[in-house]
Amino acid sequence: MRLAIEQADENLVLKEGGPFGAVVTRNEEIICAAHNMVLANNDPTAHAEITAIRKACAILGTYDLSDCVLYSSCYPCPMCLSAAIWANIKHIYYGNSAKDASRIGFRDDDIYKFIQAGKQGSKLLKIDQIEHERALKTFHNYLADSQRQPY
Repeated sequence: MRLAIEQADENLVLKEGGPFGAVVTRNEEIICAAHNMVLANNDPTAHAEITAIRKACAILGTYDLSDCVLYSSCYPCPMCLSAAIWANIKHIYYGNSAKDASRIGFRDDDIYKFIQAGKQGSKLLKIDQIEHERALKTFHNYLADSQRQPY
């Protein structure tokens, strides 16, 4: 956790993104460390956790990090939490809370509220389903291809 916090502190100087850091370990060995790169990369998805997950996958040559642990200087936002789940990470340690992040201007809480409320009744984002039948054909074709491996 100290390394994740050091990454966050380093970004106060580098100013490559928000004050967030993350570390991925496997068997108590550090695989990689990263900090938020949103500003440096002009990429709103380049959060510390996402950057660390991408680095770890590249280093380990896999998308399956089920034997890894993620350390984050702050409770992961919904995107980062989802990325950790998609990467099969089973344990996350965090320092600051989502409320702490909200107090310094980050809107994780707004996104969590949007998710809890569902697609209706939110001014944050409008979501409408269209072309369902056509899109569903792609899923049917995916299932029909027996060579597919789930991920």
